[in-house]
Amino acid sequence: MELVSEWSAGFEAFLGRFAGRFPRVESRRRMRWYVRGLLSEVERKNGWTLAEAVGDAGPEGMQRLLNFYAWDTDGVRDDVRAAVVEAIGDAQDGVLIVDETGFLKKGVKSAGVGRQYSGTAGRIENSQIGVFLAYASSRGRALIDRELYLPKDWTGDRDRCRAAGIGDEVGFATKQVLARDMIERAVEAGVPFGWVTADELYGQDTKFRLWLESVDVAHVVSVPKNAMVVTMDLRKVRVDRLLSELPDTAWERLSAGDGVKGPRVSDWALLDIRPLRRREWGHWLLARRSVADPSDIAYYVCFGPAGTTLERLVGVAGARWAIEECFQTAKNETGLDHYQVRGYQAWYRHITLSMTALSFLVITREITKKGAPHPVPSNR
Repeated sequence: MELVSEWSAGFEAFLGRFAGRFPRVESRRRMRWYVRGLLSEVERKNGWTLAEAVGDAGPEGMQRLLNFYAWDTDGVRDDVRAAVVEAIGDAQDGVLIVDETGFLKKGVKSAGVGRQYSGTAGRIENSQIGVFLAYASSRGRALIDRELYLPKDWTGDRDRCRAAGIGDEVGFATKQVLARDMIERAVEAGVPFGWVTADELYGQDTKFRLWLESVDVAHVVSVPKNAMVVTMDLRKVRVDRLLSELPDTAWERLSAGDGVKGPRVSDWALLDIRPLRRREWGHWLLARRSVADPSDIAYYVCFGPAGTTLERLVGVAGARWAIEECFQTAKNETGLDHYQVRGYQAWYRHITLSMTALSFLVITREITKKGAPHPVPSNR
């Protein structure tokens, strides 16, 4: 009973962070019930099951929270980010990670839905695509920002947009631009991080990489094997051909961090590229080769402080898997993909509350590791 009481006190204290974003008592109460339901053992966490978990006869109350009540959705997002940074922030090894995940859907009315590639399914499916920003450090990882990707066939049809609650001010933005917007918000909020990492979808976008350089954001981003780089002798070469010129002695066996099966060990190689650079910054081509299958090679373009070590770049590259773990935990434990809403605002609200629940798990885990008591709500 003592543990239950302590957990409950910690939960109430945590939700107290967000109270100011909900101007009415009813919306605050509904938010508490919704997040508690997302943390429950209910298998499918949609409006019906969350309503049943709190004793409601139907989902109307939960639907009002997502669709009609006035509350500051982006403000809650900002508070979640602040709570995560407070718990696991680390200026030395903090990494921002960009990635997207798919939400499989039926029909054509859900905001942003369409036949598009979904990494979740591994193929083209009728789905919505959410672009996310995660924060990871040696102390933990959590999702801190989100954007819904709207394909051009949506933003080019304003009537369809209005029917889904998408305002006329919302235009088309690539996934890379959405990622940039989220990184900018993190920078403006003073999130302590040293590096950004992302997969090929973002790394192959030259504009995205150049923007990161322009604002002095160090990064390790994946690129395809046919990506072109400028060598130190001013040749323009495909990355796979450049790496093929290296002798076996250029490869070093290192771990990119622990995975579910232990250390993720691979062979790594590093080359200086782009001789025209600012003195205090460096550019590198990093490659990871599978120990089991040497033909399996991944490539990364890197930008960071001069003198950055191979070990540091490998650690940043390995941090990208943290966002996959966040997606898995959020989908399994806090209902990230369990929603049954169609509207634009409702999508953001459910996703934000799922991220809120996930951040509570992260914070509770960190408190438990330290052996510290849960904070007591200020009104007790």
